[in-house]
Amino acid sequence: MAITQRMDLRQAQSLVMTPQLQQAIKLLELSNQELAAYVEQELEQNPLLERGEDERAILGDESGRLASMEALTNEPAEAPAGDRVLDSSEYVQSESMADDRQSPLDTDYDNLYNTAEDRSAERGSDVAAESGFAENWSGSGSGGGRNDFTDSEFGLEQTLTKAETLREHLERQLYLDLQDPTERLIGLQLIDMLDEAGYLAGDLGGLAERLGCPLPQVERVLVKLQQFDPTGVFARSLSECLALQLKERNRLDPAMQALLDNLELLAKHDRHQLMKLCGIDAEDLADMVAEIRALNPKPGASFEQADVQAVVPDIMVWRRPDGSWSVELNAEQLPRLLVNQQYHARVLPKTQSKAEKDYLNERLATANWLVKTLHQRATTILKVASEIVRQQEAFFLHGVQHLKPLIRRDIAEAIGMHESTVSRVTTNKFMATQRGVFELRYFFTAAIQGADGQAAHSAEAVRQRIKELIDAEAANDILSDDRLVTILQSQGVDIARRTVAKYRESLRISSSVQRRREKALRSA
Repeated sequence: MAITQRMDLRQAQSLVMTPQLQQAIKLLELSNQELAAYVEQELEQNPLLERGEDERAILGDESGRLASMEALTNEPAEAPAGDRVLDSSEYVQSESMADDRQSPLDTDYDNLYNTAEDRSAERGSDVAAESGFAENWSGSGSGGGRNDFTDSEFGLEQTLTKAETLREHLERQLYLDLQDPTERLIGLQLIDMLDEAGYLAGDLGGLAERLGCPLPQVERVLVKLQQFDPTGVFARSLSECLALQLKERNRLDPAMQALLDNLELLAKHDRHQLMKLCGIDAEDLADMVAEIRALNPKPGASFEQADVQAVVPDIMVWRRPDGSWSVELNAEQLPRLLVNQQYHARVLPKTQSKAEKDYLNERLATANWLVKTLHQRATTILKVASEIVRQQEAFFLHGVQHLKPLIRRDIAEAIGMHESTVSRVTTNKFMATQRGVFELRYFFTAAIQGADGQAAHSAEAVRQRIKELIDAEAANDILSDDRLVTILQSQGVDIARRTVAKYRESLRISSSVQRRREKALRSA
């Protein structure tokens, strides 16, 4: 057969990932903070996008409607009379906003005095208040002095505070105690090697090689720095950190050093082995353990404390008086974007080149697509959350013991979406309920077969049951993993011993032997 070239016409279907589709998929899995940063970036790059709070957004099309996110009820966002157009988040809050307007806490005090007489009276009251304040401050008022205010309350330095960091605290001591420039340089490098807890994270040999100085010199500087406040800083291990603090208290004797060298036995509460290694009796061991517990294992943590970032929920769930469930998006977290079509219509005729016209049209299409994508994202999250609440209603009513086995495929089939879409929606999304704030992934747990071969139990519910059984055990009746298996099987849960051990370790619960030692030590 001769090899020839020819042209054929074929029809085929394929999925093409357009940039718009990639953007929609990307926005679907972003968290609140990441989405806010993305929207902020688009606002900077696109001149046709405006914030929903911006009252300069003006109607531009024939129907007098500005392209924006519609309400989650899929009702069109009708434009009010005037130039202001509400975005989707404002429509979601419209009912609560009407109630808030009646609250005196949200009153616009700038609009309370509209007449000239009222404004004059207001200015007069302000003058009187200022004069009265001046009399009280100068001590010439009828009160006979500063009755309500003190000097410290008005000092500017009282309002400008800044906590000292661990680095600043150590550098101040370094410049006072070390006079040699070489030692100061080594000391600054050692300070840079500290972690948040005040431990030295790094190799001294690598530091000596990098600075081109002998290792003994670096070690000598380290010994000096270990005398700085707070005591225990610049330690290379927990035992060294505790030893530095005990040395300052003059309590680092050979028995205490032996105890510090065997902290793993102390964690296991192996008292007999510790008494043998330290050469002490039970009473001395109890006193030494009490001294160690009074020490600070993280001396640097009090200086640099990371700000706790509160989780902002994406979905709000609560039960109505009639017994039904209300599932709503957190309106405060919804992006508020508007497309200023009038600006586009005003600027487009003034373009000088085809490139400028193409740029404006491309920005308009991008803005419209972004608003549409944000609306689709909000609708998808709401659908998934509503189905989760429907299928896990027993959890919301009775607690974690009634959490049902659930996989993402079940939600996808119920709402008519792909499983990958549900997976993206449940990533970094949180739901606020009457039982706390949970990540959406929390409600998806594996199934454990029931003892009867039919009923299935949620893995999270079984894990919680194991925790409750261990918490309720008596000091003279510690439950081993085998006994836990027997108890769970009697309650209809078909589970293996290795699974119980895995769940117990995931809950950070020690073994039955170690728990027996801990409770015996507490009772002693």
